[in-house]
Amino acid sequence: MSSKDVLENEGAWRQASRPIAYSLILLLAVVCTVAYKLRVDGILACPASGYGSDAYLSDCQASAYGDYDHGAFWFGLEAQARRGVAEADVLLVGSSRLQFAFSDVAIADWFSAAEARYYLLGFSHSETTVFFAPLLSKIQPRAKVYVINVDRFFDDRVSPPTEQILERRDMLERYQEKQTWQSVHRAVCTLMPYVCGNALAVFRMRETGAWRTKGTAPFEAKDVSDGQPSNVERWSDYASLGEKFLAQLPVDRNCVLLTIVPTVGTKRAEAMAIAEKLGIGLISPRIDGLRTFDGSHLDEPSARRWSAAFLEEAGPQIRKCLGHAQASKG
Repeated sequence: MSSKDVLENEGAWRQASRPIAYSLILLLAVVCTVAYKLRVDGILACPASGYGSDAYLSDCQASAYGDYDHGAFWFGLEAQARRGVAEADVLLVGSSRLQFAFSDVAIADWFSAAEARYYLLGFSHSETTVFFAPLLSKIQPRAKVYVINVDRFFDDRVSPPTEQILERRDMLERYQEKQTWQSVHRAVCTLMPYVCGNALAVFRMRETGAWRTKGTAPFEAKDVSDGQPSNVERWSDYASLGEKFLAQLPVDRNCVLLTIVPTVGTKRAEAMAIAEKLGIGLISPRIDGLRTFDGSHLDEPSARRWSAAFLEEAGPQIRKCLGHAQASKG
């Protein structure tokens, strides 16, 4: 083969291979872009150390992932968790403040000693009865006792996750995608932990609903306090919404326990007024020296102290309701 032929073949090969090279470069750029977004804004921004046979990722504090919990329960994506709600003897409902207050192992020990199953059904975004009422209607719990954190629970405010679930037709697919990404997240971060970030992640235990947190966030701890009354003109509306919600619960009214988990600017006066209008006592122990880890949720030592005081006060009524339920079964 002459040198001319060689040069012509080399030129033809270079010309033919150029589109392939461009395609490979483009593919590499796409892969790098996706990987970067997953690491910075997506699920890989969070650690995966909270997974387990009984735990899933409830929330990843990354802008492109965020909440999974609302859809997990609404669409039944976590069957074991929904079953835990349905079969619980005692159901605790409310916001993330309730979740952090009662997610201590001592709570599990107390209910174990009482031979009762419990479930912590709290959500982020300070969820209200707008979400809870239809959700409980879907699940049909058998609980004989309800503990409700009154902190703006009886409200007609619609949170962003609830609005999306109720209004957007593609939300099932979106939450299914988030569920699928959890398998990828767990595998990648287990094999290559250095690839994943340390943004705050919340994991929910399927059996009890308790939360476990991993990762960090720039929080500022603050002391618990009682706030000045606000929205007083709406308290009667809140009580009316509460009456409507309680009327839908298939449980003795004496077995509905109202509380308000302390925070910075606790709406205690409002909670007491609502409880009085509903004819139900408010159980919310006052304890000195409580702290929040982020200006909203009780830190672990405070949660342990407060929840223990709550159970000491509420325990007799809970046991009484459970006893009545067991007697009626017998």
